[in-house]
Amino acid sequence: MAVSFVYMTCETRAEAENIGSVLVERRLAACVNILGGMQSMYWWQGRVEKSEEAVLIAKTRDALVDELTEAVKAMHSYDVPCVVALSITNGNPDFLQWVAAETTQE
Repeated sequence: MAVSFVYMTCETRAEAENIGSVLVERRLAACVNILGGMQSMYWWQGRVEKSEEAVLIAKTRDALVDELTEAVKAMHSYDVPCVVALSITNGNPDFLQWVAAETTQE
């Protein structure tokens, strides 16, 4: 079973908690981690911006990444939210099987 980490940034911890809760409840993610207090610097609309953000990392099956991405885009406050998937190439087989078991079956 192919599994991915999906890395996302959110404007606030509350937004990350809301999105994470929906992803887990809909079984689009087996688990999410929320890391607050991240400092971001980025180009936006022709100038460099700096802001505090929260990081949201979801664990899901590769087959659900597109659906998860669309769900996040529908809930997110940003015009162009960061939602990127990183394929897991190796790891604890028991954990990877758990991720597969706890996400929506196709």
